[in-house]
Amino acid sequence: MNERDRESDELPLPGGDFRLFIVRLNFQAMLSLGMLENPLTQTRTLNLPNARMLIDDLLMLREKTESNLEPEESAHLDKVISDLEHHYRTIEARAN
Repeated sequence: MNERDRESDELPLPGGDFRLFIVRLNFQAMLSLGMLENPLTQTRTLNLPNARMLIDDLLMLREKTESNLEPEESAHLDKVISDLEHHYRTIEARAN
């Protein structure tokens, strides 16, 4: 059986890549903000507490990794946080 014939749950998941880690956290936050459709349920669900937790985790990660990242990694993290905070504030303002 070659790799193309294997089921997706049998394939190894990539790990250890900082940018990919940030992408995964970003994806989870976007799901929580209802920006993306959940691929399993085909629904959009708003979960502001979970989104806030993920944004706070990214902020903590930026603080803990300060001056230890490559410039591209730092810029990527800053952009993700900025975009998520913007969407969070927009949704929160609409709710009030």
